[in-house]
Amino acid sequence: MKRGSRVPCLALLALTTLGTTAATEGKFQKLTAGQIRAKLAGMELTDNVHWRDLYQRNGTIMSTSMGRKRTGKWRVEQNQLCIEFEKEPIPKCYDVWLSGKQVELRREGLLPLHGTLEPSSGRN
Repeated sequence: MKRGSRVPCLALLALTTLGTTAATEGKFQKLTAGQIRAKLAGMELTDNVHWRDLYQRNGTIMSTSMGRKRTGKWRVEQNQLCIEFEKEPIPKCYDVWLSGKQVELRREGLLPLHGTLEPSSGRN
C-alpha cells in the first residue's frame, strides 16, 4: 500500500468508528415517569459482576454491591428515578435512559451508571 493511500484509509476508519459510536448512543431514549415505573417495578438492574439492584413493586429496593447488602426505597419524581437507602438520608435522583435491556442512570456532573435490566433472579 502506498503512503498516500494510508491517510484516506485511516480517516475512513476513524469516521466509521465515530459514526458507529454515535449511532449506538442514539438508540438510548430518556424514559418518562410512567415508563420508569413500568420498566423497573419487579425487575433487577445489574452490571452482571459487581452490583445488583432489585426494584420491588412496593417501592423497596434491595441492593447487593461487592458483597454488601442494603435496603431502601425507590420512587419516581419529575421523570427521575429517586433512590434513598437506609442511613443515607438524601435521595439520589437519576434520569433513566433505555436501549433494549441496557440502562443508563444519569446524574448531572457524574458519569452514567450502566446496567442491564433483567427479571428478578432471586439472588438479592
